[in-house]
Amino acid sequence: MAGGSGERFWPMSRHATPKHMLPIVGRGAMITQTVERLKGLIPPERVLILTQKYQIKRLRELCPQLPKKNFFAEPMRRDTAAAAALAGLLIEKRDPNATFVVLPSDAYIKDAAAYRKTLKIALEAASKNDLIVTVGMKPTRPATNYGYLKTGKPTKGLNGVLNVERFVEKPDLSTAKKYLKQGGYYWNGGVFAWSVPTLKAAFKKHCPALSKPFSRLAQAKNFEAELQKVFPKLDRISVDYAVMEKADNIAMVPATFDWDDVGEWTSTARHHAKDENGNTLCAQAVLEASKNNIVYSGNKKHLIALCGVKNLIVVHTPDATLVCDKAHAGHLKELLKKVPETYR
Repeated sequence: MAGGSGERFWPMSRHATPKHMLPIVGRGAMITQTVERLKGLIPPERVLILTQKYQIKRLRELCPQLPKKNFFAEPMRRDTAAAAALAGLLIEKRDPNATFVVLPSDAYIKDAAAYRKTLKIALEAASKNDLIVTVGMKPTRPATNYGYLKTGKPTKGLNGVLNVERFVEKPDLSTAKKYLKQGGYYWNGGVFAWSVPTLKAAFKKHCPALSKPFSRLAQAKNFEAELQKVFPKLDRISVDYAVMEKADNIAMVPATFDWDDVGEWTSTARHHAKDENGNTLCAQAVLEASKNNIVYSGNKKHLIALCGVKNLIVVHTPDATLVCDKAHAGHLKELLKKVPETYR
């Protein structure tokens, strides 16, 4: 899934060049890293990218190893439930009994070998059973910006797979601390493996508002034309709300790899070296009496100077500059409502 707008990384991230197209952390664009990570597990001809029409050209340039026909544009954004259902339909046209995994395009993972091993376990479990198999990330802190998975006993007959008792919405801080202390809770990283028949059955049972139009779409003589009519009318709902919180056939494979969804500017500090005062500098910068700042610039010739400040995020681009207190990094979406469309 590579159709997001990356608003939390403005001004570097824009509608046409969002976070997954940028080298926020790691080497190369986030989408390029994601595709490369699958090498040896899923052949390039079986990697499909679901995106927006105004992003498709650039994504093809960033992932030249994938066939051009494997890039598909949604008519408009309709959240992850519609995206998952559309992905299932596109894959069903190739193989009605295929098993596939839905992956976010912009997570940061260093241990690619462990990642592939975990996905292989999930895919094998989903291909042989009527299960929706998710990958759970072991919490490293009491995060309040992730949903959680409450696990139960091991799934019978499946080594390394746990039953999921329930999906838990993003908790407050005290609840997140309790989850961390109790154990048995994992972060929901948005990775789901299932077969096409299992996906269809889950949507039919738990989300008929999406299942019915997609069933009609599957029979359409002119698929593209019908998709343009159907998609704008679909409910905007996440796959978590639509299916995961209701289904009783969910299992989970605990991730053995490192993982960070790098959700906002403050996340980047976890993956870059800091100077002696805790500043993260991804720019040509000079600082005096300044601590714990994050400084980014796409232009290495442009000098950024900070004096007597702390806990700031400073991001420079040719046409817009952000200065933000770290404590307000999560408010960028609200700020963008006031930013003229030209700068978005």
